[in-house]
Amino acid sequence: MDDKLKTSISANKTKSWIIMVFFALFVAMLGLVFGKISGHGLTWAMIAFLLAGVASLGGYFFGDKMILGISNAHEADKVKDENIYTIIGNITLKAGLPILKVYIIEDRSPNAFATGRDPNHAVICVTRGLIDKLKMAEIEGVVAHELSHIRNYDTRLMVITSILVGTVAFMADWFVRSLWWGESSSDNNNKNISRTFLLVAGILLAVISPIIATIIQLVISRRREFLADASGVLFTRNPEGLITALEKISNDRSVLRSASNATAHLFIENPFKGKINGAWWVGLFNTHPPIEERIKILRSL
Repeated sequence: MDDKLKTSISANKTKSWIIMVFFALFVAMLGLVFGKISGHGLTWAMIAFLLAGVASLGGYFFGDKMILGISNAHEADKVKDENIYTIIGNITLKAGLPILKVYIIEDRSPNAFATGRDPNHAVICVTRGLIDKLKMAEIEGVVAHELSHIRNYDTRLMVITSILVGTVAFMADWFVRSLWWGESSSDNNNKNISRTFLLVAGILLAVISPIIATIIQLVISRRREFLADASGVLFTRNPEGLITALEKISNDRSVLRSASNATAHLFIENPFKGKINGAWWVGLFNTHPPIEERIKILRSL
């Protein structure tokens, strides 16, 4: 393992812990602010901090299971899906990684992602569309790309980010719902104003959380996609396989229905491409580098 890769892995591990700690503090601060507004004082801050801590630890230890559940993925059948098991097994050996579990999303949109906190607790998930629409060499290119994310510990950083972003959205919903469980409209004016402010703040948080999520994912995702592309080619020695796979995946306009804003950055290509095609702002918040740019770099290898 070269020094550059060791540095990247070490940086990913450090960033994962930094994100967890700062997230817990940020959520506790939000809880304190909303607690003061609603008259609950430190109670909400303590609840928010506890929730952030549970989410952080849950994301670290069980994030892969949460992501797979959100994605409606199921473990692959070793008999029915023997080909994909064989492909993943062969490239796993080349990458020097332990045997991985394989999951499948029953969706016609071709795509794939890897998740898990480290190589010993990682899984690869592919869609049925990827298996049906891509040739073996193309699937090998995609699998090698995802294995690179696992080896580089990108998956730990990305899955923790996904879970914590989802927690922020949950908190927004919690803030809004707390108003309906509060006192009636006969409250005094000050309480009504506080409840109205909290409602507006909760709605705003619910609206901007996907944007915040995308910005965070932008920071951690784009460069890692380039690195995973290059590292994956080292496993297969066939850049053309990944190139044609990326072309087919990007040209397929079907939307991956089980994808969400919190998990979109995990996939090898934007799972919402068919839904947002033509929007002027699409390039501003895309967690993935342009396919053309990725292919250009791959052709230069």
